[in-house]
Amino acid sequence: MDDFKRMAIFATVVQQGSMSAAARTLGMTPSAVSQQVRQLERDGGVTLMHRTTRQLTLTDAGQRFYAECARMVEAAANARAELQAELQEPSGELRISSTVGFARHIAPALGPLLASYPKLRLQLLVDDAQIDLTSARIDLAIRYGNLPDSQWVARRLGAMHWWPCASPQWLEKHGTPETLQALLTASWLGLPASLEFQGLQVRVPVARNPSGAFEEHVLPIEPRIASNNQLALLQMCESGLGIALLGSMDVQEALSAGRLVRLCPHWEFGRSGSLPIWAVTPQRDMQPAKVRLALEHLAQYLKGVPGVFHGRGDGTF
Repeated sequence: MDDFKRMAIFATVVQQGSMSAAARTLGMTPSAVSQQVRQLERDGGVTLMHRTTRQLTLTDAGQRFYAECARMVEAAANARAELQAELQEPSGELRISSTVGFARHIAPALGPLLASYPKLRLQLLVDDAQIDLTSARIDLAIRYGNLPDSQWVARRLGAMHWWPCASPQWLEKHGTPETLQALLTASWLGLPASLEFQGLQVRVPVARNPSGAFEEHVLPIEPRIASNNQLALLQMCESGLGIALLGSMDVQEALSAGRLVRLCPHWEFGRSGSLPIWAVTPQRDMQPAKVRLALEHLAQYLKGVPGVFHGRGDGTF
C-alpha cells in the first residue's frame, strides 16, 4: 500500500511541476514529498527525475514509470466517481426488461420512485423471451426459475408456488379432481416444453404420517391446449377450457374474485414446488443510484404481494 501511495505522490509531482506545488495539492510538506520520491528511487534502484532549484526533469525510466502511475491515479479517480454515484440523485434512463405477466407490477412497485425523482425516466421492455441484456442495454431484468451462469448478478426477490386451478364452470361440468387419476385424465392447459410435457411432478402428503412425509409422483400429462404465454393460459383457464398449473402470484386476483378455484391445496406441484423470482443486473462493483433504488422498491413491493413467498421454509432466499 505504501508503494501505491508513493506512486500517486510521484504522479502528482510530475503533474504539478514541482515538489512544493505537489505538497500544497496533497496537504504535505515539500520535504515529506521529496522523501517519498527518493524512497521510490531507492526501492526501484533507478533515478526517476533530475532536480534543480528551478525545474524537475524526468529520466527515460521516470517517463515510462510516470505513464503507469498516471493510469493508476486515473483508475482511482474513476473508482471514487463510481462510489459517489451511489450518493447522487437517480437520473437518466432506467431500462427494465420484464415478462408479460410481471409487467403489471412495475407501475405500483416503481411509481413512488419515479414520483420522488423527476429526472429519472423509465424504459420498460416487455417480452416473455429472454432478450440479450447487453445488446439491449438493460439495467435490470426480471427473470424466473433457474438462471444460467453469466457475468450478471442476480438478486432473489421471492418465489411463486405452482397451483393447479380451474374455473367454477369447468368444475361444475367435470367435477373437482381429488385423486392422481382424476388429474391424469383431466383436460389440461400448458406451456410448450413446460413441466406438463416433461411429466407433472406431484408431492402428496402421506396419510396418517405425523412427520409430514410426502409421496412423489410424476404424471405423464400432455396438455390439450398449449400456449407460450402464461397470461394467455390464465385467461383460457378462467374461460373454462381446462386445468392449468399457474403461479400463485398470478392467480390471486382471479381466486379472490371467484373466477378460479385452487385445486388440491395440500399437494405440492412442480420440480421444487416453487418458481424463484430474480432481479438480474450487470456485474458492477458499484450500482448506479437508479438501479439500487429500483431494486429496493421492487423487493419492498413484493413483500406485500399475495402469492409471493419469502424465507427458507418456502424454498426462497
